[in-house]
Parts: sequence; C-alpha cells; structure tokens
Amino acid sequence: MLPWRNIRTFLPALTLAVAAATAAPAAAAAQSSQTTASGWNDYSCKPSAQHPRPVVLVHGTLGNSVDNWLGLAPYLVDRGYCVFSLDYGQLPGVPFFHGLGPVDRSAGQLSSYVDRVLAATGAAEVDMVGHSQGGMMPRYYLKFLGGAAKVNALVGLAPSNHGTTLSGLTKLLDLFPGLGDAVAKAAPGLMDQVAGSDFLNRLNAGGDTVPGVRYTVIATRYDEVVTPYRSQFLTGPDVKNVVLQDLCASDLSEHLTIGLTDGLAFHEAANALDPAHATPTTCASDD
Repeated sequence: MLPWRNIRTFLPALTLAVAAATAAPAAAAAQSSQTTASGWNDYSCKPSAQHPRPVVLVHGTLGNSVDNWLGLAPYLVDRGYCVFSLDYGQLPGVPFFHGLGPVDRSAGQLSSYVDRVLAATGAAEVDMVGHSQGGMMPRYYLKFLGGAAKVNALVGLAPSNHGTTLSGLTKLLDLFPGLGDAVAKAAPGLMDQVAGSDFLNRLNAGGDTVPGVRYTVIATRYDEVVTPYRSQFLTGPDVKNVVLQDLCASDLSEHLTIGLTDGLAFHEAANALDPAHATPTTCASDD
C-alpha cells in the first residue's frame, strides 16, 4: 500500500493526468472575437439548404470553447456549416480550463446555449459534436432537460459515456478513503466521470439513448483517458460506434488528438452530420 504521507500528491496527480490528455495548451487560448473572425461563433450565420442545422461544439474536461476546436471548427466552417462553441462547467478563479463543475449543471448551461443558437439562426434543431465529457454531457440534456426535441444528432469524439478508469488511476480512490470526496469537492465534474459514479448510473439507467436523436461515437484504441475505450460505445437504436483503427490501422491518435487534430475523426464526424453525402473514411482522409 502506498504511504499515507503521499496522499497530497494524488489529488493533483489525478487532475493533472486528465489535464495532460484532455486540455489544449493554455498558450493557444484566444478571445471569442478571434473565433468570429475565423468563421465560427458568428451569430449572423444563417444555415444553408445543404446544411440546415447549426453545429454546436462541446469541449472536453479542462478544455474551452476555443482551444478544443482550433482544428475541427474551421474544418466544418470550410464545408459550409454554421458552427458555434460554448464554455461550460467553469470554476471560480480557474480561467481557460473548464468542464470541472457538476455535469448536470453543465447540461443546464448547454440547454441555454442551444436556445441562444436556435434563436440567432432561426433553425429548428442543432447537431452537436462533443469531445470527451463534451460527448457524454449532452446526453443528460437530451434525456432530462428536453434537449431531444432540439437536437438531431450527437457525435461523440472519445466520449466518457460509461465513465472511465483513467488507465487504472481511479484505483487510488479505493486506496485512500476520503480522496474521492476531496476530488468531488474541488472538481465535481471529474468524479462524475469515474466509472460507476452516481451521476453515470442515473444517466444510463433505462438505456443509453432517447428516441429521435442519431448517435455516433468515434473512438480510438489508443485512448488513455476514457478507458477501457469500449466503455465509450452506446447501445440503442440510431447508434453508430466507430473505432478509428478499423478505418485506418495506422492511425495513432489518442484521447487528445482525436478531438484536436485527427483528420480521420473530423471526416467521420462530417459524415455523421451529413450521412446522405457521406464518403468512405480511409487513411487518405487525413490529408
């Protein structure tokens, strides 16, 4: 058993382990005005006949509305989508690194944001793409906050749908009584995503999906944060579970890069947003 005197190291270690794999570098942080200049978060954007639904991007734990989407947002804008991204789960005094608040409260923030996007664009529904927690948290909105009537499709990039063992790090919670309570107090959004949490049991009770929404999960075998990676998969009607390495065996993306830079993941997400015009995702899709 590990020495009790080391308990102070485990809370920051648990947090930093997630941060290292889920947050883009703080140096990349930008102002929201810059995202408008780059074509997303432009509230004057009106959806086209080809892409009639705006796309809402939902960042991961310790991410934010800019850093998480420096790759995918321009990718979708270039393909004619109206693209929007929000910040959620903020903690007082913690800039840039969000998604740490209680997940059910974050879902309430998402609900308000979707209403704002629908009002600005005049659309009846949105599509969503979320990374990590951002692929799981919207399911609470869909299931409990009336979101199913306002969302056509949810695409999760490495989503924490059934929680995570964090490559075994969550075993530390059993070694040190009280550690889980300390983490939950400091950053409840972390504990909500531990496999077997009360939040996840409530979210997944009665089935993973709700009628009327299409679900796509895009996972990587090399995910070291949401583990085991198959815990990301959903079961139910209108569900497609995808493993990147089944499409391209040489893809080496892990948890961070699947949301930030992976062209195959972006291509497969675009297919999920517009299945009528989908094209095969291959190793060449990363070009």
